[in-house]
Amino acid sequence: MDFFTLLIQVLNAVQYGLLLFLVAAGLTLIFGMMGIINLAHGSFYMIGAYLSFGLAPIVAQTIDGGFLVTLVVGLIFAIFLGYLLEWLFYSYLYERDHLQQVLMTYGLILVFEEVRSLLLGDDVHSVAIPAWLSASVQLGDIMTYPIYRLFISGICLLLAAAMLIVLTKTRLGMMIRAGSVNREMTQSLGVNIQFLYRLVFASGVAIAAFAGMIAAPVTSVYPGMGQSILIICFVVVVIGGIGSIRGALIASLLIGFVDTFGKVLLPNVAGVLVYVLMAAILLWKPSGLFKAGS
Repeated sequence: MDFFTLLIQVLNAVQYGLLLFLVAAGLTLIFGMMGIINLAHGSFYMIGAYLSFGLAPIVAQTIDGGFLVTLVVGLIFAIFLGYLLEWLFYSYLYERDHLQQVLMTYGLILVFEEVRSLLLGDDVHSVAIPAWLSASVQLGDIMTYPIYRLFISGICLLLAAAMLIVLTKTRLGMMIRAGSVNREMTQSLGVNIQFLYRLVFASGVAIAAFAGMIAAPVTSVYPGMGQSILIICFVVVVIGGIGSIRGALIASLLIGFVDTFGKVLLPNVAGVLVYVLMAAILLWKPSGLFKAGS
């Protein structure tokens, strides 16, 4: 493997890991703070991808907007959807056992898939890369790397930094961390824990949907795409530590490198390498790499 081939694989691993982090970050916050096993979280990634596909022509025709406007409109819709879902469904699950949470959130997967099928059909769709991001960077004499993939990595890094700053340096982050450790004590100190839960849930939904929107041009849009990413997101949460944003970031990057280089160097066993990594880390640190709220 020459230098430029190695560089491309490293860039692919980072891009995949950072995109995975956006989906897993919301899951680990919801799981760590609210104690809800949310099997429907992958569906929010799918909704984001379909928003990118469905909104683009509408935005272009109605307000003469492009890719960035589509992202903003989709993000606003995802925040509203998350807030509404928490109010209508998830707020009733806090005191229920995990079996009821699994059954209800799995039912939401079926609802989302059926609504998607009725509105947009079951075909595989492609989303065009915006013209201003469609060029490539020259690497060596032969190879190139798409600027859009660099854009994905850059925007994911910005969001990761923003989440870490909010969680560790702000009053809101302090309340979120306190709520993830002891919700009763946090509420007794005057924090509106119900509103805080809705804010965290809506943010988690929006981040996952945003990941789907920016991933759509490179992965296509297809039925069931949420389920395929949900399993690997739970692996990220387990490795990084339930409720830890920093842990989710490091775990996502580890998985990105293991998965990418596994497919290149050990294609016959690449499918199990991520789970081998998870088993090894759990043998070393059974609770994950970091504690909740870190």
